[in-house]
Amino acid sequence: MRSARPRDRVDLGHDQAVAMLADLRRTLLDRFGTSDEARLDSDHLLPPLLGPARPGSDRPDPGRLGSARPDSPQRRAGSLVVPVRFHVVHSGATGRLSTAAVRRQIATLNAAYGGRLGGADTRVRFRLVSLDRTDNTAWFRHPQRNEGALKRRLRKGGRGTLNLYTAAVGADVLGFSTFPQWYRRDPRMDGVIVDYRSLPYGSYAPFNHGYTAVHEIGHWLGLMHTFEGGCAAPGDGVADTPYEAEPAQGCPQGRDTCPQRGTDPIHNFMDYAHDACMRGFTAGQGRRVRAVWAAYRSSGGGRQRVDLGTGTPGAARSVGAAR
Repeated sequence: MRSARPRDRVDLGHDQAVAMLADLRRTLLDRFGTSDEARLDSDHLLPPLLGPARPGSDRPDPGRLGSARPDSPQRRAGSLVVPVRFHVVHSGATGRLSTAAVRRQIATLNAAYGGRLGGADTRVRFRLVSLDRTDNTAWFRHPQRNEGALKRRLRKGGRGTLNLYTAAVGADVLGFSTFPQWYRRDPRMDGVIVDYRSLPYGSYAPFNHGYTAVHEIGHWLGLMHTFEGGCAAPGDGVADTPYEAEPAQGCPQGRDTCPQRGTDPIHNFMDYAHDACMRGFTAGQGRRVRAVWAAYRSSGGGRQRVDLGTGTPGAARSVGAAR
């Protein structure tokens, strides 16, 4: 969840964060023969990055990527294009978002994950493949209480499809998400729910730039909070996000709450700062997302062990190198 105060369903706790990072390391090692995310990325051993899905389809269209101009950014770097099934839950006219509002949110996701707001390009893009609206007052006003029924009725697609829902989540908690590791436990519960007033130009200032969805989708893609575990290792397990003792509130410039190197990442989308304070992701977070996708959300299954000269499995470097 993202909250105006430090309270969150995905504040994992030290043991749970360590366990999730260890599971990622084991999964990558089993599938690719190494858990070194940078090596996987640089040696192009992760599953091929996807082209845009065909309109109305969750499946990528290889032909679209292949037909990209040779000098296009998509051709140069390749992008993981995530199909989005957008579900607007409303109560009569209240919360019944327009198609334009939904498209603004998708554009905001692409700007944030594409590094156009000041951070690194994660090489993740989002494509709206469907939009539906459901008039249900109970689901709209109490989405946490009715999460199971709502998702089981509306959810579409597989592990690589983002189901994004809007409803009246609340003023304290603005949204909540599942992690990729949780998909196998209950696929029907996979997805992200955000408050409809947090979308761009919504009424929930100072959280109305559309960054609540950016933050929650970060969890859906496998990112933890920058303040995960406070100053204690492994934190969020990403080497280039400095440790942070507690969530940022407002926009506390120059804050440094941990003895480790680096000031608090208050401008990171995985913190709790006001939307106007947020700017981007780090390169390490982009690598983490791509590694997590390969481990848990890519359609390719089974063992893809590759000899990288890393020696025995125990010699492979761990996820989240020394920070």
